[in-house]
Amino acid sequence: MASIRRINDQISVAPQIDPADVTEVARAGFTTIVNNRPDEEEAGQPGGDSIRAVAETLGLAYHAIPISHAGFSAPQVEAMRNVLAGAQGPILAYCRSGTRSANLWALAEASRGEHPAGLIEAAAGAGYDLNGLRPVLDQLSGKA
Repeated sequence: MASIRRINDQISVAPQIDPADVTEVARAGFTTIVNNRPDEEEAGQPGGDSIRAVAETLGLAYHAIPISHAGFSAPQVEAMRNVLAGAQGPILAYCRSGTRSANLWALAEASRGEHPAGLIEAAAGAGYDLNGLRPVLDQLSGKA
């Protein structure tokens, strides 16, 4: 299974998972999976529907919020904010490397008023450098 990196008690991020990994994700205590990768981004990548099917069979919530290399939009940030607010347990978000998932988490949390420095520190603890997002995080959080 892909390497899972814990950001905080609510969310962890990972590179691409496949349907066979979903059972391990459930065993690890996650209750929600967020797919931040567009289908067919790369040849041979598992489709989101196949992961959704296994997740739902196991009683996990599944949300697709695909982020292309074009960047992030307000509706994507709002969708992630809603997932974070409504999750009934730990969330695993994934994309190709985990970076887009970590970025989207930080943007969503900043839009809820979380302080950017804390978000950057939490992501750094999981191995993600969000310093380049600081101006946007400041703006979204109202700390600019």
